[in-house]
Amino acid sequence: MLLAVDVGNTNTVFGVYSLVDQSLVATARASSRRDRMPDEWYAILLPVLMHAGIDARSIDAMILSSVVPGVTRWLAAMGESRLGVDPIIVTVDLDLGVAVDVDHPDEVGSDRLVNAAAAFARYGAPAIVIDFGTSTNFDVVNRSGAYIGGALAPGLVVAADAMFSRAARLFAVELVLPPHAIGRNTVQAVQSGLVLGYLSLIEGMIERIERELDGSPTVIVTGGYAEIFAAASPLIDVHDPDLTIDGLRLIHQRLCAQK
Repeated sequence: MLLAVDVGNTNTVFGVYSLVDQSLVATARASSRRDRMPDEWYAILLPVLMHAGIDARSIDAMILSSVVPGVTRWLAAMGESRLGVDPIIVTVDLDLGVAVDVDHPDEVGSDRLVNAAAAFARYGAPAIVIDFGTSTNFDVVNRSGAYIGGALAPGLVVAADAMFSRAARLFAVELVLPPHAIGRNTVQAVQSGLVLGYLSLIEGMIERIERELDGSPTVIVTGGYAEIFAAASPLIDVHDPDLTIDGLRLIHQRLCAQK
């Protein structure tokens, strides 16, 4: 079994894959708390494995992508001490399956590299990946199969939290598509500005990025709230909720094939 771990600024996602048929056997999500020790991470992981009927001793390998260095350290230690594996930590120096053609490769978050590699392997090139998380990441693979950069914007929830915390008379609302752009009440007005506003941001960025690419890209969305935007925009081709975690599996498979 392979344990794939994607550590984001807000959430950490675990995926357990069979190394026989490469199928996803179990998933779990936890908050990316910086102060969790290795034993605490294991205490979160173990019930997930047990519920799926997986013996922790059957975990043969672990691959980890993280944008939170403190969490990286403790999860790697958990893999070594509790699972008895030597974790692979994704960096730009690995053979990811895509070239990295940006000004400062070491500055690129490993999640962005994994998404680019997964998009190229699963959907070909060119491709645009939009990952909805703490930030909204736009990552681009060109026609030659190289990761060439992208764009970063505040995440939808981050923007909403900032507005609600600073506007005395506004209150939190459910982040769903409103029936109209013109809100007839405060709830609809906030939903229009936030959700439709983000939809306009997404579609505008897709169109701008497309103009700078050679060829028509496949647009893939993943992460929180991706399903809402995928259903609302004709510019989005694929909603792939497991893109990042499956990208880790693909990278692991690629690295193992080279041994």
